[in-house]
Amino acid sequence: MEHIEYAYTRGMDDEEIAERLASAESGVLSMADGGDAYGIPLAHYYDGEDLYFRLGMTAGSHKREVLDHGGSVSYVVYGAEETDEARGIDSWSIVVRGTLERIPESDHDRFDTAEINRQFTPIRVFDEDINDIDIVIFRLDAESVTGRSTPLD
Repeated sequence: MEHIEYAYTRGMDDEEIAERLASAESGVLSMADGGDAYGIPLAHYYDGEDLYFRLGMTAGSHKREVLDHGGSVSYVVYGAEETDEARGIDSWSIVVRGTLERIPESDHDRFDTAEINRQFTPIRVFDEDINDIDIVIFRLDAESVTGRSTPLD
């Protein structure tokens, strides 16, 4: 293993994590359903305190089934950019662990149609009839948030 290249990382502070969550548009939400793991790419909105997800769900979808069972989730946001410096790559990642809380439709005044369109990227539709899709907003109740990045110098 003596010829394997390594890149040192450091912990990100709260301000750096908040900046990355606010500027990134998407990540991967991972859930577990019994012994089966399930991960989906997902857009998010970070308001400076909480992470929100807007999901399109159809009746009988696997995503709806897994989310209805509750339990712990993790959300990973990450990025990497080539640099002109010797180390070559500026990379970072954030892992948020916690549970999802569905925002009741009665509280959707905060997330009306205009706000959803402002805060989230367009919803991706795969072979579903748009009339069959329920738009559901979830908030991630974070139990832990960790961020790592390659040093800037």
